[in-house]
Amino acid sequence: MIPAATQSNPGAIEIEPVSLPDMALGSRNAPVTIIDYSSMTCSHCAQFEQTVLPILKSRYIDTGYVHFVFREFRLDVKAAGASMLALCIANDEPNRYFSAIDTMLRQQDQLINDAIKDIGLQFGMSDQQVESCLKDQSLLDRISADQKIASNMVKIASTPTFIINGRTYKGYMPFDQVDGIIRSQLRR
Repeated sequence: MIPAATQSNPGAIEIEPVSLPDMALGSRNAPVTIIDYSSMTCSHCAQFEQTVLPILKSRYIDTGYVHFVFREFRLDVKAAGASMLALCIANDEPNRYFSAIDTMLRQQDQLINDAIKDIGLQFGMSDQQVESCLKDQSLLDRISADQKIASNMVKIASTPTFIINGRTYKGYMPFDQVDGIIRSQLRR
């Protein structure tokens, strides 16, 4: 099923998390901005990341047409832990963040503590660093605060949800649909 677009709240694209920095790829000055609200435990989110994002990246992000923002909208405790670890791995570096979420979404069925620890180790963290990250209540509180903004102000209720230049699209979108939306935005 192809999701329908709905009008987003005026200015919703400008609403940014208050607690954590956005993790993004591409130029902030790109003519098209895609904000992806996803959960590390959402199978449709993993499908988008594995099948659509690589093409999107090569055709539009790397060429300066799209600014792609990933915002975690955790669906459960496992997603919260994965999100926390991705942020710790990244240490505010978007490329490391996207590499970490790619790894986690590919191993989504194994996102239990041992698998999460293994992923941390793959990215050079020690067992102690992984444990400290996963027990960081301040980090969890910041993730929760930003999720509350997404729920209450941007009206995100499910994953994946995409906001493309101010319009909201709910559910998985194949590349052809995303491509059509981007092309129509570029013609404006």
